[in-house]
Amino acid sequence: MPGQLILVRHGQSTWNLQNLFTGWHDVDLTALGREEAVRAGRDLMAAGLEPRIAFTSVLKRAIRTLWLMLDTIDRMWIPVERSWRLNERHYGALQGLNKAQTVAQHGEAQVKLWRRSYDVPPPPLALDDPRHPRFDVRYADLDRKLLPATESLKDTLERVQPFWQGRIAPQLEAGADVLVVAHGNSLRALIKMLEGLTELEILEFNLPTGVPVLYELDAALAPRQRRFLGDPQAIAAAQEAVRRQAEKK
Repeated sequence: MPGQLILVRHGQSTWNLQNLFTGWHDVDLTALGREEAVRAGRDLMAAGLEPRIAFTSVLKRAIRTLWLMLDTIDRMWIPVERSWRLNERHYGALQGLNKAQTVAQHGEAQVKLWRRSYDVPPPPLALDDPRHPRFDVRYADLDRKLLPATESLKDTLERVQPFWQGRIAPQLEAGADVLVVAHGNSLRALIKMLEGLTELEILEFNLPTGVPVLYELDAALAPRQRRFLGDPQAIAAAQEAVRRQAEKK
């Protein structure tokens, strides 16, 4: 039987707290985000989970969440692989803008289309915009054609999928329990692929920060069961908070 898959969206970041579009901008965790990461580790311990390998993005909010989780479960020794393919969806010209203010300017329907539609990306960054990833040293060795100026969820899935097939799936097939700590949209892309969700179903799927999602898989790596770890009422409230992020204030 394959190993179990554990997905965790990073803990609350400073830009989550400020309700800003973050994307590939590299912000750290808040104090609450660190607490969420520790709690996620405790949830893994309570479920008796002992991952043998971990994957994360190259953004510090995910990396630090993983560090705190591994410290909590006393498994800092397991192999860790970082990849840009697990980065958050690139929000293009929206990065750094307040979500509620963007709604006030462009309308709720347009912002929801940019945020949660499957194949409509936000306005792109100009090539000379300092926010463009081609100016970031961590991507210096990548083909510039791979670096996005904006992304839809469909675009995000297209870069996540080969990493799943080439790096994550083989570990699960070998029987290892795998921990993936990444971002709301890179994980939603992975979940859509894994569960075969429709575009509408993934549109309404909300993933709160710092809450482990456990998948039990069959031999073909199709989900047999998916469950959130932790207090159900707290998780439901956190999901609703994610849904309300772009409402007018």
